[in-house]
Amino acid sequence: MLSKKTKYGLKALSYLAKQEQHVPILISDISESENISKKFLESILLTLKKNGILDSKKGKGGGYYLVKSPEEIKISTIIRLLEGPIAMLPCVSLNYYKKCDDCKSEERCNLNILMAEVRDSTLKILENKTLAEFNCGV
Repeated sequence: MLSKKTKYGLKALSYLAKQEQHVPILISDISESENISKKFLESILLTLKKNGILDSKKGKGGGYYLVKSPEEIKISTIIRLLEGPIAMLPCVSLNYYKKCDDCKSEERCNLNILMAEVRDSTLKILENKTLAEFNCGV
């Protein structure tokens, strides 16, 4: 299940993707439009800025804007930045791999095999969906 942080991050990015590219948008505008707490949204946007998805401008006419075009931003990237691993178990994670303490053999573990299949199916969708495509139905 996605956390509120990730859900709100996707909503905020979707809102920004609808705006004119590289035109800063106030946090208060995003917060009001998407019904997200301003304080919580500030934390989310800062994370996205630190990771190169957003940039900001201070002062009059300031705010946040997308660094790249919505067509260049994969949904999988956003989820990983805000949520962490996409895989349901650490032993099948591509970016956050960790062996399970209770597992004797990953190669023979039915749970590992199943969750690797779930991961692959999920990634097939998320790696091929961009913010622009996500934004179409919003």
